[in-house]
Amino acid sequence: MNAGEIAVASAALDDVFSDDIVVPAADGYPLAATLFLPRGTRRQAVLINSATAVPRKVYRGFAGYLARRGAAVLTYDYRGTGGSRPMAATGLNKPKSLAGFKATMADWAALDATAAVSWMRERYRSLPFAYVGHSFGGQALGLLANNAEIPRALLIASQAAYWKLMASPERYRVVAFMTGVGLPLARTLGYLPAWAGLGMDLPRGAFEQWRSWVMRERYLLDDATLTARENFPKFKGKLRALVMTDDTWATRPAVELLCSAFTSITPEIISIRPADAGAKAIGHLGFFRSDHRDALWRGAAEWIEAEG
Repeated sequence: MNAGEIAVASAALDDVFSDDIVVPAADGYPLAATLFLPRGTRRQAVLINSATAVPRKVYRGFAGYLARRGAAVLTYDYRGTGGSRPMAATGLNKPKSLAGFKATMADWAALDATAAVSWMRERYRSLPFAYVGHSFGGQALGLLANNAEIPRALLIASQAAYWKLMASPERYRVVAFMTGVGLPLARTLGYLPAWAGLGMDLPRGAFEQWRSWVMRERYLLDDATLTARENFPKFKGKLRALVMTDDTWATRPAVELLCSAFTSITPEIISIRPADAGAKAIGHLGFFRSDHRDALWRGAAEWIEAEG
């Protein structure tokens, strides 16, 4: 993933306070985060949970938009990614190599996302709270031990990413990359380097677990070692899942499969065509482009802010 592919333009934040902070994970690991606050009355609290290999800065525009509407919004990086990776002992702001760094995607949910939810709930306990999950961020919702504390969740391009549920020919490219390129590199170097194609270094454990899920017919729902699967039915809030019809990763069947695991509720699944947003393409990342402010962000914000 490169800057051209993301093409996310940050919205102007002149009328919003934003501050880079550190949020401790459940085990105390420091997570780099950014808190966005409205200059006026705070009416909502929102946590934005990132996709795999996507830094929190990608969500800056959307977070600022929500803050201007009165929300206190937190974005953060999972351990071993973005600003939440260890720094070298020497050199100004130089990240340390991820070789030997221990982290899995299950850790991102159990230790990082769980703590971020608790941090927001404790800090803004008097405000209505909403969870926004992009791709893995939405998958993580079902794994959280404290997801019963979340009254409303908006999932954006979140799916059970079994490779055969991806659009063709993308599915074959993904399998070839993960098995023929990613896995040998991760095992040789001790991590998956950004230059392999994802645009961000990933801890070896996170990549290997991700690959194992992609190869399973029901993705993480088929992983018998993932005991946190039992938390899916604990979520009883409102859930809306957005499907971009040109998204080759989070296809409608893949989104439906993930949503089927939330057995205590009936998730609302909405398909969005690029034409609905007056765009030629949206894809897996495009929702967060600032030029979709009026076409996509407004509806999402109104649903997040709704009561009941």
